[in-house]
Amino acid sequence: MPAYKAPLRDMRFLINEVFDFPTHYAGLANGKDADAETVSSILDECAKFCEEVLSPINLPGDEEGCHFENGAVRTPKGFKEAYDQYVAGGWQGLSHPPEFGGQGLPMSMGLFKSEMMGTANWSFTMYPGLSLGAMNTIMQYATPELLKVYMPPLVEGRWTGTMCLTEPQCGTDLGQVKSKAEPVGDGSYRITGTKIFISAGEHDLAENIIHVVLARLPDAPNGTRGISLFVVPKYLPAADGSVGDANAVVCSSIEHKMGIKASATCTINFENSTGWMLGEPNKGLEAMFTFMNTARIGTAVQGVAHAELSFQGALAYAKDRRSMRALSGKKEPDKVADAIIHHADVRRMLLTQKAIAEGGRAMLYFAAQYADHMVNGILENDDAKYKEWDNKLGFFTPILKGFLTEMGLEAANHGMQVFGGHGYIKEHGMEQIARDARIATLYEGTTGIQALDLLGRKVLLQTRGKAVREFTGLLARFAMDHMTHSKMRRYATELAKLAAEWNVLAVRIMLSARKDREVVSSASHHFLMYSGYVTMGYFWARIASVASQKLAQENGSESAEFYKAKIATARFYFDHILPRARGHAASMVKPSQSMTKLPVESFVFE
Repeated sequence: MPAYKAPLRDMRFLINEVFDFPTHYAGLANGKDADAETVSSILDECAKFCEEVLSPINLPGDEEGCHFENGAVRTPKGFKEAYDQYVAGGWQGLSHPPEFGGQGLPMSMGLFKSEMMGTANWSFTMYPGLSLGAMNTIMQYATPELLKVYMPPLVEGRWTGTMCLTEPQCGTDLGQVKSKAEPVGDGSYRITGTKIFISAGEHDLAENIIHVVLARLPDAPNGTRGISLFVVPKYLPAADGSVGDANAVVCSSIEHKMGIKASATCTINFENSTGWMLGEPNKGLEAMFTFMNTARIGTAVQGVAHAELSFQGALAYAKDRRSMRALSGKKEPDKVADAIIHHADVRRMLLTQKAIAEGGRAMLYFAAQYADHMVNGILENDDAKYKEWDNKLGFFTPILKGFLTEMGLEAANHGMQVFGGHGYIKEHGMEQIARDARIATLYEGTTGIQALDLLGRKVLLQTRGKAVREFTGLLARFAMDHMTHSKMRRYATELAKLAAEWNVLAVRIMLSARKDREVVSSASHHFLMYSGYVTMGYFWARIASVASQKLAQENGSESAEFYKAKIATARFYFDHILPRARGHAASMVKPSQSMTKLPVESFVFE
């Protein structure tokens, strides 16, 4: 397994130079303590924890996996000790309010932390990561009484949280949820039902596990309009805030998975379990989207994390492994052969990994500023501001989750390929990255679900194309500002064309859907991937612009090579990756009949 090294230089480049987080934080209600020195210190300490504590237990954790016996889960060796250090460091409450014991820093600080932790050890990161979504949901929808009980131990990390949506019969179609909630009469409910695929649903890391559960009231209407949301603890809280009696919450099994084996994925049975409602009756799915969007952005982080870790491993190997001579002549004549990094096809794979990891990181950090503004609206009791930024982030979320996880999987596969046959061997750890990355395109809504959410809901139904027009405005303004710069003209010209094309494609699909409703489904994957490639292109252009300016000021300094590499990677992205968008553009406007007209009976083999 590659030994993780936090990419602090690149992170600081984005934070300080590309997105100007210092100014951004200065304008936030909760940003006054996020000064440059504090942010830098937090990044350094988190990197140390990830490199020295989490990374060394990544491969052993995969080899050992979780142990399940008599309803209890024991995590791999070293995980409990690592979690105790995580809690002692105050990491869980980094971006949560001081009134609950948190440090009150902007949400984006939590994302920087999650990226480093996830790259070092994704399986471990899922345990506290699921808690973050539960905390955000409880914080927004719980009564003051429930907040007082649940938020302090969750923020501290003594308790962890989960998201219990899926059931055996329904998968993503939550309108089929059958779990029941019977009112007791004292404000509590009895929850009965079975939930599957519950990440971190049972473990030995924390003293209590708080489940956020979808269930139906006795008089609930059918479908998604009849779902309510409940908080159901594994152990009932005692009056003094400690852990009390066991609730009727049972883990009946854990899954045997392709990857993330050190993360327990559980089947949880609620057997007249005691719970309390979050939010309003029959509006649970709306409240759950707070959790789901948090989880989806967290899953997008996974795409970047696996791309980064695979790139780090592949780069070190490509510099050391020797095979044949470069076509342009010997590069290392004193060696038996040239290092494979001198071969163009190996560089293609490495540069693709680098472009995905660093371009994806830029996309995440940009979205993190949206999230900061959204939270700021809540802190200022400004509902209009909250909804404005929530809508902006809502458009961006399926692109992040769908596109970045697909690209992270591609980068992980490239990492194995650079190693050749050695990439298929367990001891190098590259195949683990590919196995771990595979789930990212599936959970929290598959890529197809994200694509339908983007095109069907966010673009067509909710905004009638306005969401695309607003976002492409950023591309168009960048193009206008850089069209006369000789080093940036090719990027500006391409982005101007793509901004116009993106809008035209949305309108064409909208018009086609009037006659052929299936075109929304048949076009959605291509629309999502097109949106992702163009969006990443915009951020690589921004990176190239800043790097060019800095290089002009610092050519000859230690930073010069860093900026040159940024410019070279941006050029590679526009030359070799962004052209993929054209194929998606051509495919998304084709009629749906070639997919939909073939009778089901024709899907046979003989």
